[in-house]
Amino acid sequence: MSPFAIKPLEDAPEIRSALCELLIETVASGGSVSFMHPLSPGDAQAFWQDSLGAATRGERVVLGAFDGRELIGTVTLLLKLPPNQPHRAEIAKMMTRVAHRHRGAATALLRAAEQLAIDRGRTLLVLDTAVDDGAARLYEKQGFQLSGIIPDYALKPHGGLTGTMIYWKRIGAAAAA
Repeated sequence: MSPFAIKPLEDAPEIRSALCELLIETVASGGSVSFMHPLSPGDAQAFWQDSLGAATRGERVVLGAFDGRELIGTVTLLLKLPPNQPHRAEIAKMMTRVAHRHRGAATALLRAAEQLAIDRGRTLLVLDTAVDDGAARLYEKQGFQLSGIIPDYALKPHGGLTGTMIYWKRIGAAAAA
């Protein structure tokens, strides 16, 4: 049982503010989550406004991990995929506050996202993570299989190229088969 409360996030000013702080901290500490350092508060705000709007429309679920009242982590489950992929979902934007890393929040978020995907009839999860300083160990411990590595896939937040590792996992009925 996780000591952290995991719940879907809704678009509210205090939630958006906490998510912006988390995103800016993640990028500043080298997290490869599609942004470059320094990340402006305005760009972080625009990202979360769009993401939470997509969640309101049912296109994704943005989960938050809370330590008491403090938002200390997040992960997004992408649900709106092309018409020929209704059976899968994608894990994106896994982030944990630096002070809360290696305490189980990311594992709890990942498990909750997987259960949400199963509840929505999905049978395959995919994700990618940076080769340099990514969360490969976490994903492998949770049963994700490495498909391969694409070299020089993206810029690291502080510059320089990094590859990305592509992972997949059968879930729900497909995992039992």
